[in-house]
Amino acid sequence: MGLVLLIWITVPTFFKKLTEDFFYEFQAPAWIGGSFVRDVQKFWTGRLENKKALIEEGRDLARLNASLQFQVQELDTLSAQVDRLESLFNLPSLPSYESEVGRIARRDTNGWWQEITIRKGRNYNISEGAPVVFSDGIVGKIREVKLTTSIIDLITSPNMRLAAVFEGDKRPVLYQGTISGPFTSPRGRVEKVPTDIQINREHPRRLVTSGLGGVFPAGLTIGFVRRLDASSDGLFQSGDVELSEDLNLLREVAVLRKLETDG
Repeated sequence: MGLVLLIWITVPTFFKKLTEDFFYEFQAPAWIGGSFVRDVQKFWTGRLENKKALIEEGRDLARLNASLQFQVQELDTLSAQVDRLESLFNLPSLPSYESEVGRIARRDTNGWWQEITIRKGRNYNISEGAPVVFSDGIVGKIREVKLTTSIIDLITSPNMRLAAVFEGDKRPVLYQGTISGPFTSPRGRVEKVPTDIQINREHPRRLVTSGLGGVFPAGLTIGFVRRLDASSDGLFQSGDVELSEDLNLLREVAVLRKLETDG
């Protein structure tokens, strides 16, 4: 083992990278195939459900669709108002994004890193650093893109650091991911919070993206904060961020691509 380790240390970096990519692409079809098998199993499980359960699920979906249609109408109205204000005050247009939905093929949430792999990569023009979202807010950021897969650093990953703001406050604070196991509630940390920001445990405050850094659009939900504690120097506050429980149950995510027309 010592001899093998010594040889590996002396091997050129480009060869190590080539070997790593080769083994990754060699394993990728197995992960993607397993993901397709799970999808087929879920499909046939649904086909075997009794009619009463299917009718109830259909009613729930109908209610959800009605609610979503109303929200889409509200978004169209707000978008029209934004366009009118931009034209009236000659303001630069806000960045526009398009989404690429990807199915999760692999999930790795051990003690060292927090990541998921989706079934789309360079074959769908996915780019490194692209933001990834779902219905409840942020999922994470694309860390690495392969031929047919992409690796996403989850919002719970210690590698994730981003500027955020509390809803209703413009001052930036720092969000830091923390390790969350597969059977624990996903959490993060917020730091550098001004001391005049007060939070009631019964009414948690929403933490959203600030738009600073140019990765995540402003206003996306990160999580909720129920309590803040003073730091040791007394200049700032910090606290836990409760992330969406659905992060552990995701099957699909949306990768955002900034439209080139925005420059």
